[in-house]
Amino acid sequence: MAQKVAILGAGLTKFMRRAKETGKELAFEAARMALEEANMDISEIDCVVMATAPDMFDGVHMKGDWLSDGAGAKRKPYMRSYVGGGSGVFAIIHGWYLVASGLFDTCLVVAEEKMSSCMPHPQGAFNAIYDQFLERPLGVNLLWIFSLEMMRYMHVHKISLETIALVSVKNKRNGLDHPCTQKGIAGEYTVKDILNSEVIAYPVYRLMVSPVTDAAAAIVITSEHEAKRRTDNPIWIEGVGWCLDTSYWTNRDLYYPKYVEYAARMAYDMAGIKDPRKEIHVVEPYDPFAYKELHHLEGLLLADKGEAPKLLEKGFWDRDTKDGIPSCPSGGLLGVGNPIAAAGLMKVIEIYLQLKGEAGKRQVKREVKRGLAQAWGDLMQVGTVVILSK
Repeated sequence: MAQKVAILGAGLTKFMRRAKETGKELAFEAARMALEEANMDISEIDCVVMATAPDMFDGVHMKGDWLSDGAGAKRKPYMRSYVGGGSGVFAIIHGWYLVASGLFDTCLVVAEEKMSSCMPHPQGAFNAIYDQFLERPLGVNLLWIFSLEMMRYMHVHKISLETIALVSVKNKRNGLDHPCTQKGIAGEYTVKDILNSEVIAYPVYRLMVSPVTDAAAAIVITSEHEAKRRTDNPIWIEGVGWCLDTSYWTNRDLYYPKYVEYAARMAYDMAGIKDPRKEIHVVEPYDPFAYKELHHLEGLLLADKGEAPKLLEKGFWDRDTKDGIPSCPSGGLLGVGNPIAAAGLMKVIEIYLQLKGEAGKRQVKREVKRGLAQAWGDLMQVGTVVILSK
């Protein structure tokens, strides 16, 4: 039987574009903060898990190896996880397995991305990952694939652009209260402001898209006996789940993310959750595009298919809701920034802080006993879910 696993400390660097620090230095800073909060020294860490996206993003070949010493992995077992945007949450799952299995008592999970190093732009990297015969000749990038998915989602459920824009309004407003928010991302926007920004690939507007970001995040996880020795109030990893659907996105109906549902069901089963709409009190779904938050909330079974937009209009997902489920109280990727792998780990950290009651101005109004972080990525087919509890 797996042993219980706890989170004892977390660290998050400032989100920015063109950070002066190298990727190694960003990883070091986040790891240092996590260790300090856990009141631990790097010598007390048994193993290190690193999450970081394609090497091209940092402009460094074999960057998992390159980042190892910055992440504190010198002369320690070291593993790199990578499933695109889902990497940050999957890395926690990876670390959970290492500790829950009894192989290690402590694990430092680090996620890093220095996307401004990718020249000329990260979207230029994405074309290289698609099928070289069927898709790459089309000049594929994520922006226009998401426009197809967003259009399908809107068409099936008769969702207006104005409703989708409300996600950006909510998250950019929430992001004003996050200490790590990237400059120029958060703000008090209206629906009109969002829809007056330039069209990237219709119906995707610029202010519905998360930015290029440099940052790192880190979390210290430990076994139950180690956690109880060090603190009276650990935060527990109660459930984990993941799913990899087919990478051929043209073979799927894009209106609904089944891969998120399968990952969520796995995590709910592990956590013993029967009714997630009543038992999940705060949620951080992955929101690189405005519609994706709604898409993912439905995949997480927190709303019926097509219902998330209607609940959004009613304020059900707002941070100050008392009857609903606060979604992306951090500001998410739209309101804070999107350093790919580090973005997913940032969401786990936000749930951790909400459960500890240490989220500051971002602390939700309702009582929080259990929260969920979710990330998604690769070729639109990866679902990763982590559930935390007091």
